[in-house]
Amino acid sequence: MTGAPTGKADGLFLARPKLLLFLVMTAGILNYADRQIIAILKPVLEQDLGWSDSDYGNLVATFQFAAAVAFPFVGWLVDRIGPKWANPIAVASWSLAALGHAFAFTMSQFMVARIALGATEAMGTPTAIKTFAVLFDARGRSMALGIMNGAASLGAIVTPLIVPFLALAVGWRATFLLAGGCGLAWALAWLLLAGRQTWEPNDVKAPSVPWRMVLADRRTWAVGGAKALSDQAWWFLLFWTPDLFHRTFHLDLGGLALPVATVYLMAAAGSFLGGFVSASLLRAGVPVETVRKRSLLIAAILVGPVPLVLSVDQIWPAVALLGLALAAHQAFSVNLFALITDIVPSARVGRVTAIGALCGNLSGMLMLQATGWILAGGGGYLPSFLVAAGAYLLAPLWVHCLLPVLRPPAFAEASA
Repeated sequence: MTGAPTGKADGLFLARPKLLLFLVMTAGILNYADRQIIAILKPVLEQDLGWSDSDYGNLVATFQFAAAVAFPFVGWLVDRIGPKWANPIAVASWSLAALGHAFAFTMSQFMVARIALGATEAMGTPTAIKTFAVLFDARGRSMALGIMNGAASLGAIVTPLIVPFLALAVGWRATFLLAGGCGLAWALAWLLLAGRQTWEPNDVKAPSVPWRMVLADRRTWAVGGAKALSDQAWWFLLFWTPDLFHRTFHLDLGGLALPVATVYLMAAAGSFLGGFVSASLLRAGVPVETVRKRSLLIAAILVGPVPLVLSVDQIWPAVALLGLALAAHQAFSVNLFALITDIVPSARVGRVTAIGALCGNLSGMLMLQATGWILAGGGGYLPSFLVAAGAYLLAPLWVHCLLPVLRPPAFAEASA
């Protein structure tokens, strides 16, 4: 999966790529677990703290906004300090923010905790993409990114399977404490294991590239627009699926576990499949442009039927439709992240990824907030599902319009 070492530092750095891949994968699990706990605990928190749908919508939108504001800074930081230090700093900081939820009693205190979590979790995606850009070549990155996205979905699978029963056993405050403690243990493990690796000097401190060059590059906005159009569906389904099942099928906290976990198990399968198929096609000699663009288009088409979930009256057909949509999203996401590493110079990967995530989070924030308002006004879920499906179909068209031809970073840099 790795490219051939180009020098002594490269060879030493690549001595344990599987270990590093495993650590980044588990960080993705923790990332999604920490952010999704509040969605699983929504019925309990509503009862305990007197929240409304609008209150919850404000909370999850605040999380998205905090991450969006933080992305430009964290993208720059990841490019400057490199993956060796970005990984433990990211996980330790968002774990402390997760711990903070346990000490919140009022809506304002929860808002502060969500702002802290959103701002710190913003480091997760740029750090992971930067790490894989260093570790793997184009073919290996597709598979590695598929594994990473699948691992993130595993976090969304494990959370509904464990959190309801953990909360019933020890309370919701202790649940937040335990989740944050796992992340702090991860950061220590990284420092003890991966921190001893010799890292490529150029990746520890990337060459200086002005922000104006990053912002003037159509590659940046091809990614940003595609993330804005596609991520709103992901965030909507991540934070509102448990409530949809609770509201529509009258599932209690324990009853949510298996259906929600199944949806995200399908999402993980889509991630692994998206990475595996792309990597296999590239190894077979299919051009990168064909693989990436057709993968994005097929995934977008598969998201299209998701509004049909509102027309079924049984839980498992609804699970199948939502699972298909999220599996397609993850396949889309794998190929979009891989596209970044295919066409963006290494010194810009962190910032381009961060700008893409910024755009995705802003669109997700609007979707989450609007859904809360619509539900509070009695409008139901249909408008949100229609927007999610329609916007997704525009994403591959946006990429093709801005990047009719995909060129490798070296060629693009030489012609810039």
